[in-house]
Amino acid sequence: MKNKELYEIANPTWCRGCGLYGIFEALKRASASLDLSPEETVIVTGIGCHGRLPNYFKSYGFHGLHGRSMPVAQGIKLSNPNLTVIGLSGDGDAYSIGLGHFLHALRRNVGITYLVVNNRVYALTEGQTSPTSPMGFVSVSSPKGSKEFPLDGPQLAFAAGGTFIARGFSSEVAHLTNLIEKCLRHKGFALLDILSPCVTYNKVNTYDWYKKNIFLLEAEPNYNPKDKPQACEVLTRTDKIPLGIIYLEERPAYENLVLPDRSSPIGPRQLEMDRPKLEKIMEKFS
Repeated sequence: MKNKELYEIANPTWCRGCGLYGIFEALKRASASLDLSPEETVIVTGIGCHGRLPNYFKSYGFHGLHGRSMPVAQGIKLSNPNLTVIGLSGDGDAYSIGLGHFLHALRRNVGITYLVVNNRVYALTEGQTSPTSPMGFVSVSSPKGSKEFPLDGPQLAFAAGGTFIARGFSSEVAHLTNLIEKCLRHKGFALLDILSPCVTYNKVNTYDWYKKNIFLLEAEPNYNPKDKPQACEVLTRTDKIPLGIIYLEERPAYENLVLPDRSSPIGPRQLEMDRPKLEKIMEKFS
């Protein structure tokens, strides 16, 4: 079977109406707009409904363990910084089991685009409360309502020294496409938290609910994403959820600081064994 036929039969199997369809469409549009080369693009996913996306996208893909997309993505980027590396996680994958990896990738400013599919519930495992579920959220794991305050990914990123922090909405595909393009152009770590309704297990944060509770930062005439106090104020608003680039800062990417020669990365090298040198090393242990 030809490769073309393989891609034609691999159709998405997400629930009808899932926000991942909009995210998938936006990622395709952004990749086409930037003319990304499939053989120079890698998508690294964790465990969750989002993890199926590389099956439908023509690029390299790595489906890792739950919460471990960032260590893998960082390893790939440092092995070959010339690759476009995209991390893809759910809110549980990113902000729960993968939280430590997320914060350290942020502070290092590794050149990765991180798309977090935030549906405020553990969707793949049938609807448990997640770190971003609102207080009082009723689910199979919190039948009397969650007693925990939710985490906010962009707030965490801001506190950890993130250099590109943005939020999008899966229903606004054109706007989301533009944000993904800007993430991919950013020299450093770019977080894009994407509000993505789960039509099966989250009946609270629906498409209609989000449309009533979001606003575009682009519509704010005096907003400057390079202004830290303004970004902090926007991130702590409780009345509406901001969409757009929340904070932007220029800082050297980690790979530019630690790699001696970007023109000769480790990944593509033909690694050959120096047998005399190896034998000399082995003598010390014999």
